[in-house]
Amino acid sequence: MSKYDWETINADYRTGQHSVRALATKHAVTEGAIRKRARTEGWQRDLSQHVKTATHAKLVRSESTQNGTHLPDDDQALVESAADTNVRVITGHRQAIGRWKSLGNKLATTLESIDVTADNVADFARTLNSGVDSLGKCIRLERQAFGLDSETSQEESPFSHMTMEELDAEINALLEKRSAAK
Repeated sequence: MSKYDWETINADYRTGQHSVRALATKHAVTEGAIRKRARTEGWQRDLSQHVKTATHAKLVRSESTQNGTHLPDDDQALVESAADTNVRVITGHRQAIGRWKSLGNKLATTLESIDVTADNVADFARTLNSGVDSLGKCIRLERQAFGLDSETSQEESPFSHMTMEELDAEINALLEKRSAAK
């Protein structure tokens, strides 16, 4: 009897959910042993697309998880289990992103109430830049977590390439316009 549960390792390998390194850590076996066994026994990561489809279906609460494809019962059980894990991870990510957005909203509310003066403009600018950067990251993460962008499309914040000096200059110009308007 082997000290490793190769049946479970094979099942995890076939779902395509974990790297070989992650599988080795999870099952306390060497990467080399997994690679050798996979090569010798012809293991294929043939369920990864089914797992993605089932995950998406569970996230949007669809009735069909097989997308017109029939899988043997044991494979379907693997797909469902892996999809359930993915849903838990994605749901957790969505909740964490929501928390960070909430914190960003609190920062924005605080910044709106601050009277910007020559004495605090540099600190205000740094805080504003950090807030904008955080918002951009939250938006990108949220769009990814909700599947709103294709994997190749990565939107960037219009402020992401601004230096602190450029942001300071922009704020100063706005302050001057504000003062001139009064």
